[in-house]
Parts: sequence; structure tokens; C-alpha cells
Amino acid sequence: MSGSAAMEAEPAAAAAQAAAGGKVVAARSSIWESIKGCGLAGMRIDKEELRRMILMPEYLRVAMALAVRSKDWNAAVTTANRNSDDQAAPEAPLVVFVNSRSGGRHGPTLKIRLQQLMAEEQVFDLSDVKPSDFVQYGLTCLEKLADLGDSCAKATRAKLRVIVAGGDGTVGWVLGALAELFVHKREPIPPTGIIPLGTGNDLARSFDWGGSFPFAWRSAVKTTLYKSITGPVCRLDSWHVVAVTPDGESIELPHSLRRMEKFAFGQDQDVDIDGELPEKISCYEGVYYNYFSIGMDAQVAHGFHQLRNKKPYLAQGPIANKLIYSSYSCTQGWFCTPCVNDPGLRGLKNILRLYIKRANCADWEQILVPSSVRAIVALNLQNYASGRHPWGRPDPEYLEKRGFVEAHADDGLLEIFGIKQGWHASFVMTELISAKHIAQAAAIKMEIRGGQWKQAYLQMDGEPWKQPILKDFSTYVVIRRVPFQSLMISGK
Repeated sequence: MSGSAAMEAEPAAAAAQAAAGGKVVAARSSIWESIKGCGLAGMRIDKEELRRMILMPEYLRVAMALAVRSKDWNAAVTTANRNSDDQAAPEAPLVVFVNSRSGGRHGPTLKIRLQQLMAEEQVFDLSDVKPSDFVQYGLTCLEKLADLGDSCAKATRAKLRVIVAGGDGTVGWVLGALAELFVHKREPIPPTGIIPLGTGNDLARSFDWGGSFPFAWRSAVKTTLYKSITGPVCRLDSWHVVAVTPDGESIELPHSLRRMEKFAFGQDQDVDIDGELPEKISCYEGVYYNYFSIGMDAQVAHGFHQLRNKKPYLAQGPIANKLIYSSYSCTQGWFCTPCVNDPGLRGLKNILRLYIKRANCADWEQILVPSSVRAIVALNLQNYASGRHPWGRPDPEYLEKRGFVEAHADDGLLEIFGIKQGWHASFVMTELISAKHIAQAAAIKMEIRGGQWKQAYLQMDGEPWKQPILKDFSTYVVIRRVPFQSLMISGK
């Protein structure tokens, strides 16, 4: 064994042990959260009283469902059997979106339970109804009825709250649709609560909804509905991502990105690029709420998603996903990479230039990428990778020394940290150490250029993609805060 290989094998062995411990910690954490989610509160909540608080009058919920189903709010308004004089709006009307494909097949059963507690028309299966259709047709139906003098519709629209039963990606999908209400000045914006059905559920954890679907879920659902109508409203930053790439390179886009049909650098205020660009470019945009990353962690995520797509029977639930994910990371060369080249060639510094704008600063500042870092994460939430805290909880003296502030989901800043090899990632994930702090930023610009590397791996809120990169022209990724914040319901 060569000297460099021997040096790498030693931390790899330590990493394997730490990774194994991380799997056990993840499994125990999910089990404990499931037990805590059961509670006794759900059993103490009277079903009929809860139903009275959240159930919309029949004519309203039928009109909304018809508008969404037919994609015609006008027909639903015209045919609505309005009789609001003797009907009052519920105390806290709710609409629930269920991802029936999430939660290890719990989704369909959960949907039936929710329909029993509320009404069929107030529960939407995301496999049948897009949240954008609900915003465009369902909410418009309510608003048009209100404009016609329907006081019950007006009060219902003003008090409306939303619950999303799904993972972080599903929650982000719904939040993105609700964000259109800000854009078109259709306020108020319904705040959103969460029933965690995904694998990581970091958005749910960050707003105290727990990290997994509880065992005694039938009573826990009543608890969640009650918390959704009584919980305080918090704010959440969201971040607009624009990727500018040389045209002609084939990209299998994740759901979180879409192609921009029209783009002009002189007119677009979200992107300012000084570097040389080819004659033809492709531009993509999206919004994220949790994290954006580039490097080895995104490569592991990409491989995991490819495996799950080919063998869907492996995805039996959050705990199984976490165990497979941890095992899969050991096969991607993060722990023990063949030393056919100089180990330094594996660092992100070979392909990445990183620029940031600090708070209240208009100029870009280049931040040197540490040579040992193989993944960089721009984190919005305090939770990451199923409730881990890689940024840690630095003491005030350290924050002052580095020019940092305490991290919050609504502070207008992203925490940028680096992860080195697999052994380092394992210790970070088991919270034995913190990740390598790089910066806090109000905006980020990444310039990615190839060489020996032909591709880079990126991911946004758990949706990874493989990005081809060229030697002669750079790919740019620019991240800026969306000028409005999403409204979240706290599950405390």
C-alpha cells in the first residue's frame, strides 16, 4: 500500500465506524420522534369540535373543488349555491395537500383519515391536483365570491390556513405556489403547517412539527390539525437560484429548476456576471428553502436517487431511506478514493470560484475555497440532513470574532460551510464536530469551470442534478434572497 493510500485508509476506517454510529443515531432519532409525535393530546381533542372549527360551508368547499377540478373558477362561481346570510365562516378553515407517494405508503391512508376529520373537498391529493391549480382556480373562486358580496367567502379566504403532508420537497412545492399570491398582490397569504412524511423533514423540524410520521398517527393527526389552527405564524426566507450554462450541454433538470425562456443580463437584476460567456447560453431558475450544495454530497444524493428510481421497492420509508443513503455514501469514493491522481485534485477549489455579498454591502467579495473541502453547502435552516446541525451553535465570542451573527431561518443570510472527506462528514453528521465555517452571505455567486473535471454535482433541497462543465467557458450559479418571506405555522 502506498503512503498516501495508507494515510487515507486510516481516516476511512474511522469514518466507517462513525458512519455506522450515524445510522444507529438516525434510526433511534426517528423512532423517538415517532413516539413523541403520538402524544395524548390528539385523544383529548373532540373530533366534532375540531370539525366545527375547520370545516367550510358545503357550498364553498364544493365550489372550490369544482373550480380546481375543471380549471374554471368562473363556472364554479356561477353555479355556486350561495346562501351566506345564514352561514358563518369557520373559526379556522383548513386546506390540506397530501403527497400520497410520501411516507412509506402512508399517504393514501392518511388522506382517507383527513377526509373523515374534515371533508373530501378540503383534502387535495398532489398526484391529482397541483398546488398552482389550487391557487389559480380554488382561491380565485373564493375571492370572486367575496367580490360579489359573499361575506362568508370573504371571511373564509381571510382566515384560511394550509397543511402539507409530505417531505421537504413537497412543502417547497406548495410554498412556491403560494408565493405567487405575493407576486400578484393577492393577500393575505395562507400560512402553512406540516405533517412530515419525507426522509429528512428538515423544514418540519425547523418549525417544530417533528421529523417523522408518528406511530399512533390516527390520534396524532387530530393534534396536528389543532396545532395548525392555533399555532403562531413565523417567517421563512426563500432563495432564488439562477444557473447560466453554455448552450448545448444536456441537463436532466430536477423538479426544482425550470428553463428561463427570456433572459437579458442588462435587465435581470438577480444576476450580474462579469466573466466571458459563449454566444449561446441556457438559463435555469428555481427557489429553495433549505439548502443548496455542490460537490460530493450532491454526487451521493444523485447516485441514491438514480438507485431509488431503478429499484423503487427499496424505498420503504424514512428509516430505510436513511440507512440506504448512509450505505450508498460509502460506495461513492468519499471515504476511500483511489489515489491515481494527486489527492489535491479532488478538492472543489479546482473547479469553483466563490463570491459573496455580505449584509448591507453591494460589492461581490471573493472567498477562497479551502483546499480540503469537497462539498460546500449554503444553508438557510438550522436543520440539515435529518435534523443535524452542521453549523453548530457557536458561542457569542466566536461569532463576534468571525463577524457572524446567530443563524435564523428569517435573518436574510445563508450559512456557508464546507465538508471534507467522508470521515469528516460522518463526524459532522453525528455532531461530534461542526462543519468548516466559510462565511455568512446575503447573496452568493459560484463560477464553475472544468479542466480534468467534466461534470459537477449540485443539489437544491434534496433534488440533485449532474451539471456538465467546460474548460473554455464557465457555468454560473447566482443565489439571492426572494424579496418576500413565506409564512409558516409553528407546531410548538
